[in-house]
Amino acid sequence: MASRTISVSGRDIDVSNLGKEFYPDDHVSKGEVIDHYRSVAEAMLPHLAGRPLTMRRYPDGIGTQGFFQKDASDYFPDWMHTVEVPQRGGGSVDHVVCDDAAALAYLANQATIEFHIALSTIDDLDRPDRLVIDIDPPPQTPVAVLRSVARRARHLYAEIGLTPFVQATGGRGYHVTAPLDRTADFAFVRDLAADIADRLAARDPDLLTTAQRKQRRGDRIFLDAGRNAYGQTFIAPYSLRARPGAPVATPLDWHELGRSTPDGHTAATIRNRLAQKTDPWSAIDHHATAPDAVRNRLDTIERW
Repeated sequence: MASRTISVSGRDIDVSNLGKEFYPDDHVSKGEVIDHYRSVAEAMLPHLAGRPLTMRRYPDGIGTQGFFQKDASDYFPDWMHTVEVPQRGGGSVDHVVCDDAAALAYLANQATIEFHIALSTIDDLDRPDRLVIDIDPPPQTPVAVLRSVARRARHLYAEIGLTPFVQATGGRGYHVTAPLDRTADFAFVRDLAADIADRLAARDPDLLTTAQRKQRRGDRIFLDAGRNAYGQTFIAPYSLRARPGAPVATPLDWHELGRSTPDGHTAATIRNRLAQKTDPWSAIDHHATAPDAVRNRLDTIERW
């Protein structure tokens, strides 16, 4: 069926071109992408709600050049929640805030394959409630090494009073995330995250680096703390990735890490996973920590 009307969250949404292959090598259609987002909505929406959204859209599928879109001021329906977000360089941009399953399905119909979220919410855009370090490896890095690095990050987070959560990104690596209590601004949290990454890299400089320039990294794993800045984003839990295999960014329990790979869950497997277990990040906000207390602990622990 090329098009139809679906009812989601009490809204009728016209969806079209359902047979178009968004993942041509895997024969995953646009209709199946929409179905994915309808099936994960209950687990995914708490991570999207209240956060300015950056969409990565692929109207002709992942075999073509997609584009990032922040501005939602033009053609979105009146019922779509948008918020005006001030820009650091001046001016502002209207962002979508995806608060319900109808918005999620609508955006999927607009060929949004990837959903990237801010580290703060519209209640207080200047104060993040997430800290994220992205473990970004060069090609051919053994997954056992990546798991080891994620565990090192976990241990350091715990040592300084953060509660660590892990996500398989659906790409090449893992995110190690911690919830914050919004008592510090982005400048403070950015510096804190950078120092945590530097501390991890200093403990194993032959394996890990925080060098921003790729030519300085060599074959080392990049610990990217750059997402902890105003206007930056990270991939939303349960978002598809625009990569072969239709992988899905998937929060994990720490005990699952040893059997995981960064792209191990896909559109074909995630529904069954969520039918069998609760989202491992469902209680993340109950563990929010004050960044200034974390800073004090980081400054007092022994440097290796």
